[in-house]
Amino acid sequence: MKFTYYSRILFFLLLLLAFVISCKHKEKQVTGVVKHKPAKSNKTAQAPAPKTGNGNTTAGTSDDWRQKLGVTSKQMKENKLYLFINEWYGVPYKYGGCQKSGIDCSCFTSLLCEKVYDKKVARSASDMYKDCDKISIEEAKEGDLFFFKINGNIISHVGVFVKNRSFVHSSTSKGVIINSVDEAYYKKYFFCAGRIRKL
Repeated sequence: MKFTYYSRILFFLLLLLAFVISCKHKEKQVTGVVKHKPAKSNKTAQAPAPKTGNGNTTAGTSDDWRQKLGVTSKQMKENKLYLFINEWYGVPYKYGGCQKSGIDCSCFTSLLCEKVYDKKVARSASDMYKDCDKISIEEAKEGDLFFFKINGNIISHVGVFVKNRSFVHSSTSKGVIINSVDEAYYKKYFFCAGRIRKL
């Protein structure tokens, strides 16, 4: 009887350990490029952001992204997307998270589309991809989605196009941040741009 009781406890502990391990994926940074190990979970994985040249691993301040994109204070106040980015910029990444204490890429994209463009989209990157018309980067307009295949041959990361080939997203290493699709890491894994279909 004791053997059965302890066997059950051991089984549940192993199951819990497997679940915890599957919810975390590690990043290795080599000369500013992040190599991403595939997550064992079938949930949407998040893309890490490469280190900046100065070795800083934080997202920075709102002034950083505004200067990077050439957005003036007046433009930020008049543009719902810029206001949303400013509100969320630097919020840390959290796997499965969907609030200011931590958020993942698909929830961030979903919230942005709802609050800025009044569009409901799916919760996972792969489902968002199915609900979009595929377009080229050159056709992308503010609010279109960028999809990435980081974990094998599946859509595993999503961000929102802002301007100048840049997109806002939640990365595992920096949280909500803006990157260019021309950066080596994102260029390597970029799959396509998509435009949410009108309902």
